[in-house]
Amino acid sequence: MKYIVLGASASGINGARQIRRHDENAEIVLISKDENIYSRCILHHYLEGIRNVKQLEFVEDNFIENNKIRWIKGVEATSLDTENKIVHLSNGDKESFDKLLISTGSSSFFPPIENLNTAKNVVGLRNLSDCEVILSKLDEVKNIVILGGGLVAIDAASGLMHKGKNIYLVERSDRMLQKQLDKKAAKTYIDAFEKEGVTQFYNSGVTKLNVDENGYVKSVETPDKGEIPCDLFICAAGVRSNVKFLEGSGVELDRFGLIIDEHGKTNIDYIYGAGDVTGRSPIWPAAVKQGIIAADNMCGKDTVMTDFFASKSTMNFLGIPTMSLGINEPEDDTYTVEILEDNKGNYKKIIHKDGKIYGAIIQGDLSYAGILTQLIREKIDVSKVKKSIFDIDYSDFFHIQDNFEFTY
Repeated sequence: MKYIVLGASASGINGARQIRRHDENAEIVLISKDENIYSRCILHHYLEGIRNVKQLEFVEDNFIENNKIRWIKGVEATSLDTENKIVHLSNGDKESFDKLLISTGSSSFFPPIENLNTAKNVVGLRNLSDCEVILSKLDEVKNIVILGGGLVAIDAASGLMHKGKNIYLVERSDRMLQKQLDKKAAKTYIDAFEKEGVTQFYNSGVTKLNVDENGYVKSVETPDKGEIPCDLFICAAGVRSNVKFLEGSGVELDRFGLIIDEHGKTNIDYIYGAGDVTGRSPIWPAAVKQGIIAADNMCGKDTVMTDFFASKSTMNFLGIPTMSLGINEPEDDTYTVEILEDNKGNYKKIIHKDGKIYGAIIQGDLSYAGILTQLIREKIDVSKVKKSIFDIDYSDFFHIQDNFEFTY
């Protein structure tokens, strides 16, 4: 059996590993544009200079050799012939397969801003190659504008704010990390970045990049904050799934990306998908799990994706650890919100309804994360907990009745 895995990030690497666990005789071919295996979650450490390329790896030494994988690196899929089971590559080669795992991830989205697609010194931040471009420009730039307020944008600010540059963050929503954090938790980070010299503009945006006679960006226009000086523009305003090569293949797509079922399977029996290429739950743990589950089913082991939140993030910017799970604000007044905070910067928030937890934020002391995980894993009906949800400790889990009520 010959398996092809497209993509060498979280879902692809873990998928390839799982295939080998199931089938020691399989032929596994890994095809990736990347020439290194690295975690995109810590690219800001590379920008900051506290990790090298080797230290970005999330696999053991000799992973490729130990798992007997043939790695075709530095190329990408350009088209897919599903009828004949052939992947066409950017170097002109083609590879046949019996089963295919599509884990091609996503790329930086460049919105329709005047001069954005033609100006020089414009870059995204999605790959190691983007980091190399940014680092190569630092000696010649003074003002860096980062468009966006999500995790990638904050990564960029974190990695560059100690480089002696003027850093400007421009975000259209009212706060940074609006998908992960509520206003209270976000304000903690906003204040901390302000103290580090990062200028932040919220409820704003960029309407135009002004360029000099050589095409280099020199400033950006905003609708409300005026003109901001800019020598390097980092676009972190979202991502788009890497599915262009699937056009005309018969593999089903939607406006988000690749469509897969709970087994990781596409509409074609021998083609599976996992990770950011689906355009859903764009987080590392979900990508890892999707890759593993897809590989299980490719190898004949029936497993399904059922037990993780679509949105879960753990972050630690400027020494402030935070975990976000699910929704960060109640969707209507039928939800119950419980909050506990102190004067040391510790903040806990649980959003639940009909006994089920739909969202949580923990900032500062993350020791409660273990309790929260148990509540979710054990499917505890929190509406029947007879003491404060924040006073639960591990001993309480020895007193769970069959109907998931607590006894004391």
